[in-house]
Amino acid sequence: MTETNEISVVDLRKNLADVLNDTAVQGKTFYVTRNGRRIAAIVPVPVAEHSEQAGG
Repeated sequence: MTETNEISVVDLRKNLADVLNDTAVQGKTFYVTRNGRRIAAIVPVPVAEHSEQAGG
């Protein structure tokens, strides 16, 4: 199972390399937030591929 975290757009800009590494290596999922609302997700490739195959 993947670990889920939230990160603001501002913090993502400062920490993009670390977020991508945590996603790729540790399988973490990050929800990107703006003004406290989720606007996007950064997920491991297998999760994205599974979603595509399922028609998502």
